[in-house]
Amino acid sequence: MRKRLHGLLASRAGWVLVAAPILAIGTTAMGAASQAATVSPAATAGVAPNHVNNLDCNGYSPTYQALSPTGRMRCTDPLGLQPVQSGGKTVMRGARFEDNGHYIGHDEPSVKFISHATGSGNTMSYLMKLPVDPVRPPTPSGSVTDYSELSIAPWFGLPMCDPDSYPENPCTPDSDSNSGSISDPNAAGSAFMELQFYPPGFAPFTDSESCTRGQWCAALTIDSLESQFNFVNLNAACEEPVNFAFLQRNGVPAGPPGPQLADLATNTPNGQTLRMNPGDVLRVSITDPAAGFTTRVTDLSTGQTGVMVASAQNGFMDTNFQTCAGTPHTFHAEYSTASQQNQVPWASLEGGVLMQQEIGHFEVCNSVTNNLPFTADNGAFSDADVFQTCTGGSEGPKATGEGPCDPTTGLCQNSTTEGPTGPVACPTNDSSTGALCEFSDANCFPAGNRPVLMNGTAVEEHAPVAGCLDNFFQNGDLDFDGTSYTASAWPNGTPNHPSAFEYIGPFTTGGASYPQVQYETNVPQSESLCDVTSGSGCAVKPAGSTFYPFWSLNNSQRPLGPLTRPGTCVWNFGNILPGVTRQAFGGDAEYGSPDLARFGGTSTSAVLANPAVTGHCPAVSLR
Repeated sequence: MRKRLHGLLASRAGWVLVAAPILAIGTTAMGAASQAATVSPAATAGVAPNHVNNLDCNGYSPTYQALSPTGRMRCTDPLGLQPVQSGGKTVMRGARFEDNGHYIGHDEPSVKFISHATGSGNTMSYLMKLPVDPVRPPTPSGSVTDYSELSIAPWFGLPMCDPDSYPENPCTPDSDSNSGSISDPNAAGSAFMELQFYPPGFAPFTDSESCTRGQWCAALTIDSLESQFNFVNLNAACEEPVNFAFLQRNGVPAGPPGPQLADLATNTPNGQTLRMNPGDVLRVSITDPAAGFTTRVTDLSTGQTGVMVASAQNGFMDTNFQTCAGTPHTFHAEYSTASQQNQVPWASLEGGVLMQQEIGHFEVCNSVTNNLPFTADNGAFSDADVFQTCTGGSEGPKATGEGPCDPTTGLCQNSTTEGPTGPVACPTNDSSTGALCEFSDANCFPAGNRPVLMNGTAVEEHAPVAGCLDNFFQNGDLDFDGTSYTASAWPNGTPNHPSAFEYIGPFTTGGASYPQVQYETNVPQSESLCDVTSGSGCAVKPAGSTFYPFWSLNNSQRPLGPLTRPGTCVWNFGNILPGVTRQAFGGDAEYGSPDLARFGGTSTSAVLANPAVTGHCPAVSLR
């Protein structure tokens, strides 16, 4: 691992809202079973990893081959530490995290929900409505867009107990006795759960972002970090293992969820995978019974349900930070309450009860060039029509984007980074330096159908428009010129753009809303002009970008069908919806400023009253 990396890393206002109470539906959320026993780190013996696995979801392990090297765009973003001078003393300050010489940050704007109610940290429900894409296919000019171009994975998050994760200490499930302080060497071992939703259009999932051309799917992911306090003994072979499982109608994982044994089946939806139609209304239930942490999505439009239990019986595993070996493990939530301090000490987004959108992973193109054939799982999956460079579209008329890079050397051409008024040339062409540069647009796909080999069988896959995910030689659109940073690409009430992704919640077991919120984003962590120790130059929106999406509240007309009446307050993310948006909270100003007590590129607002339940927006009760 590169020695230069931050020392101890060792390597690496508004309108009045009128809401009506919901609802004639019952919540499936059950109170969390008491988990009184403290869980300690596992013994060193365990399940030996396969050569191809999910032990480093960022894909940079020098020892193992990543099951999906492009899967880093769905990983949790770690927060590094760096010694800095403050008041004449050396203190540890948040810094950018690198995995084996590669910056792996994300752009993850979120709303953190805060409650001191017992059970609010482990048991909750949401209502949501999936966007509907335009009838017309998306265009390279961006005049027509699909939701998959805007956000590759909206998700709900929660801290999890994991004694075999940073900082490798025992953890008491469902208990506020756990410390999540980044400065506490005795903090509980913590992982981070994301219940991710994947929009349709760009399949297959293994090297792109979608389960199918026309339907949504969802997965339970749990990310851990394999090091001790202050990132001492960070294991380069398995830095960020991930347990991954699609939500299934029969509850049986499509393939092994555990990081050590994950294979192509893990990343391939099967006949039992819950598929949801655009426009469907969903009830999301997160619970923590004794059998294991459970996520359940009920499609109220179709009556189908998908569920996943993060249990040893289902193949979920802990990872030993010294050996990378696995131990069958039943996961549980970490905290009893969603108090503001109950967080994951190594996660850059602090890791409370979060509602989030994963953005900055798409550039639309007129065409793509510089072929980069993709294979995974020892050749069990093969996609020959993958490319590196975007031409036209987001890059500008007749302009050529980033790449190609040489996969054997990591040396690249035409790399760019954030500039004061737009993309500028990257100061290095070496993608292994950890520089915050867009080295290549890969993975890129041509528009139309293409053959993909899965276990020797040809399968026809599809992309509705030529586009790039910026997820192979770096993680994300680091010059900020893609679709996520274009104001006109987001839902605006016209038929040429998708409908909004609408949320209500979270709700506690008793049906109450969480009384406080905090807006946050870690986009400054991906900005080359941002000093992540001082906060200087750390802007939301990023310098040179034309737009940054934000959270708002809508006063929609029956946004969730018969479940709500006109005037219900509904969360939305993106831009203002004319005639619908009632509070925008200052747009991108809602994200506040760097909190230098815990800053590695994350900007946060003050803790605020939840606008969905205060003032002229009466509390909604989900019972």
